[in-house]
Amino acid sequence: MPDIVSPIDDQVAYTYSELGEAEALAKLDRADEVQRQWQEVPLSRRLEVCRAMLQRYGELEEHYAEQITRMMGKPLAHARGEYRGPMRERTLALCDMAEAALADHVLPQKLGFDRFIRREPVGTVLDIAAWNYPLIIPINVVVPAVLAGNAVVVKHAHQTALVADQLEQAFTAAGAPEGLVQALPVDHVTVAELIAKRRFGFVAFTGSVRGGHEVYRTVAHECFVGVGLELGGKDPALVLPDCDFDFTVDNLVDGAFFNAGQSCCGIERIYVHEQLYDRFVDAYVAKTRQYVVGSPLEATTTLGPVVSATAAEGIRAHIEQALAMGARALCGTADFAMGDLGPCYVAPHVLVDVDHRMEVMSEETFGPVVGIMKVADEDEAVALANDSRYGLTASVWTQDADRGLRLMRRLQAGTVYMNRCDYLDPGLAWTGVKDSGHGASLSPLGFLSVTRPKSYHLRTQT
Repeated sequence: MPDIVSPIDDQVAYTYSELGEAEALAKLDRADEVQRQWQEVPLSRRLEVCRAMLQRYGELEEHYAEQITRMMGKPLAHARGEYRGPMRERTLALCDMAEAALADHVLPQKLGFDRFIRREPVGTVLDIAAWNYPLIIPINVVVPAVLAGNAVVVKHAHQTALVADQLEQAFTAAGAPEGLVQALPVDHVTVAELIAKRRFGFVAFTGSVRGGHEVYRTVAHECFVGVGLELGGKDPALVLPDCDFDFTVDNLVDGAFFNAGQSCCGIERIYVHEQLYDRFVDAYVAKTRQYVVGSPLEATTTLGPVVSATAAEGIRAHIEQALAMGARALCGTADFAMGDLGPCYVAPHVLVDVDHRMEVMSEETFGPVVGIMKVADEDEAVALANDSRYGLTASVWTQDADRGLRLMRRLQAGTVYMNRCDYLDPGLAWTGVKDSGHGASLSPLGFLSVTRPKSYHLRTQT
């Protein structure tokens, strides 16, 4: 039985049982059986189940939130917030758009013929979900898949494996047939073997770039099915002289350090126009020092541990390399009353005198660290922002909408923001370019991955 070691105290918080291949196949058999029935259920009933799932999850919200906090370390208020905020928002938005997204595409009248294209379910969907936002990441896949008539099995990250059980319980309590949404606690070897057996109609993966390449290779080698990959980011912010200064500072501090910086769309590098640079850095450092680092179970804590001691070591390695290459830390461990919290706690770090030779500016750090660079003009800012193998999000901070839109067009990212960051709007496609991913979730486009087009061509006159 695998142990889930909590980053709060480096002690075992939970254990769970992994399935062998035979047990996993039995779950998939059940999913396939239920899916064949579920696809005949009217959309109105599918909508009822997804909306009721929210209510049923909410009845155990406090228990579930504490599990999430103990498993991966985010402050308890933030764990509650996953359900109260984006989980509800995304589920209800996807329900609202489902009818139009799944409607038949009817071609113009042609004498003697009826023609239309219908979106039909792909069957059983495999969702391989990440730990950093363990509740809302699977929602991006599970809800549209269920609404489209599919069954779903959720192979959650080991660190947050119990969240898959939470979702299964909530759907079952909402009246979904048993087996429609199931936890699939298996190891990496077993999940690869299941993919190779061609048991899935679609595979969604959220995680590292390396993991995405492994999933893509496995599926491409054995199957002709769709793959959705939501991978890493090294998300830049471009701060222009005409920005709303206080608003920009506040949002970019939160964008860098929320969830201890463990967000694929979190701010990791900031390019500030030289006219504003010194003032911006001073205000940014002062705001960062207001964080309270500590146990996420304490109400006063605003920044908890990172997910594991191994993750913390990697983050510290990025910081140490940057410092050895000439960077300066204007905010770091000495600025926070941390005591002896344990190996998983990393203080917020603000680094200056950084450049793109340093991993902290080129590779995903995935922790509470941000690098700030001075730029002479817009062209330099755009060139540096695009100088990355990642392309998930990028943001421009200006009060001139025309100027902002002009720069946004030049940025190589799946989502570009003006005066916003680190947020997913469920009405917009969530997608990435370069090594940040493949495919799209959320928005009406998110229903395309979990359905396949089927053309209907009827001769009505002979």
